[in-house]
Amino acid sequence: MKSAEDPDPGQGDIPGRIRFRDWIGKYAAILVALILTAGCILASPFLQPPFLLSILVILCSGILYLIRGTRAISISIIILAILYGLGWLPLLIFITTLGIVVAGETAYRASRGGHHRYLTYLAASSAGGALAMLYLGHRDPLLLLLGVVVAVLLKSALKDRNDVLMVEGLGVAMTMFLFEDLNYQVSAQILLTAIIVAFSFGYFAYRFRVADVSGLFSGSLVGIILIVFADVRWFLVMLAFLVIGSAATRYRFDAKAAAGIAESHGGVRGYVNVFANGLVGVAAAVLYGLSGGSPLPLALFLGSVATAAADTMGGEIGMTSHEPVLITTFEPVPKGTNGGITLLGEVASLCASAAIALSAFLLGIGTIRVLLFVTLAGFAGSNVDSLVGALFENKGFIGNAGTNLVATLAGGLVALVLLLLFP
Repeated sequence: MKSAEDPDPGQGDIPGRIRFRDWIGKYAAILVALILTAGCILASPFLQPPFLLSILVILCSGILYLIRGTRAISISIIILAILYGLGWLPLLIFITTLGIVVAGETAYRASRGGHHRYLTYLAASSAGGALAMLYLGHRDPLLLLLGVVVAVLLKSALKDRNDVLMVEGLGVAMTMFLFEDLNYQVSAQILLTAIIVAFSFGYFAYRFRVADVSGLFSGSLVGIILIVFADVRWFLVMLAFLVIGSAATRYRFDAKAAAGIAESHGGVRGYVNVFANGLVGVAAAVLYGLSGGSPLPLALFLGSVATAAADTMGGEIGMTSHEPVLITTFEPVPKGTNGGITLLGEVASLCASAAIALSAFLLGIGTIRVLLFVTLAGFAGSNVDSLVGALFENKGFIGNAGTNLVATLAGGLVALVLLLLFP
């Protein structure tokens, strides 16, 4: 007879077995998706014409759709397969996108909560995309890097949406398709510098509550493109804008918060703010790289960044002044009204624009003449922001992000036109 102190053989490991079964039950769906995706990737070089692979992937995704927990990812894969089957996506982009999204999602779901899940996603998606790319006999680290950063950016920005995986897949595929078509070559040293500098900037911006997680990754993406296609000095100019904007936002923040006119979330920037103020600059950097260093994209870049700085400084400092007037009618309006301007705000805008121009001059990417043009362009662009705010944003035709995008484009174009008129 067994004593009470003699446990039944095997009883001691029951909790472990239960945990293992729970783990399998929780992650079985995404593991099936990973296995099926890997199988399709392995078969991809041997299934031609493209519609044969597309049909196989759609059939496998149909199986995934029937499994609880993988419907979103199956829809994402089906859409990509259709685009590939129609000849709209090259095999390299299609397969690498599958590797990035499915490997990243698997790691994300297997991780515990917290922001470190994004690091896990970043590592797994990089590995998945790299393996898929190498299997097809391609080595394009820039293409892979851009696809991975866009994937983790979309994951962090849209994590609460049901269609996040579909957007991820399309976003990654379209980004890589665009840059693959550009066929831009960059040295390993420059690429490594871009990764270290851009992600370090993003990390510290997040740690000091200048940006949220989506702002971290979107800022890193902007930084990588600026350094790779232009110069690390372009990134430093953009960093100058960030410092100016953050300082202006924090200026008398408590007083602005008490009046109900302070920036939401304590002035912490997200991806919308990053792209609204930086998209024109990113486009200018790409044009600069492709043109071999033409001064026109540089003027476009500096004018757009000067506008962003001038608008932020003018708005934040101007709020602390006397009652503003509407830029279109000069009638008094409440503080915080879109299109409201003050003398103090206008002076602050001019100073911020001049600071960006001066930073470019000190970094050696702008002459005295460019310094003057950029200062004027930034000031003009900030007032375009006020005009658009008064005429369109107040009426609900456009949001704040759209206003910022129009203004930075206007400021960039003013600088470009001035350079053309006075070469």
